[in-house]
Amino acid sequence: MPIHREEVDDLRPLEFREPAEVLETDKLYTIYEIARLLQGLDVNAELDVETENVLLDWAIPWMMTHTEEFVFAEPRDDSEPGYYGLATE
Repeated sequence: MPIHREEVDDLRPLEFREPAEVLETDKLYTIYEIARLLQGLDVNAELDVETENVLLDWAIPWMMTHTEEFVFAEPRDDSEPGYYGLATE
């Protein structure tokens, strides 16, 4: 249900950062780590499943919007996720 604007104390503009502002060029990250970094969290932050799912809901479209800025590495093992990093060329 919508709320009235007056009920909120802090309204901020919705801003998305560029991949180079979030990721280091010499590292590869899982989608879960990228989702944490987008929120300013440590890549190893412990999150409950519901919170992690919400973060993924933001991270996946963000990555799709910037596909030309990413490279992909296959998982090291079938039980692991893939890795993503900044395209440097």
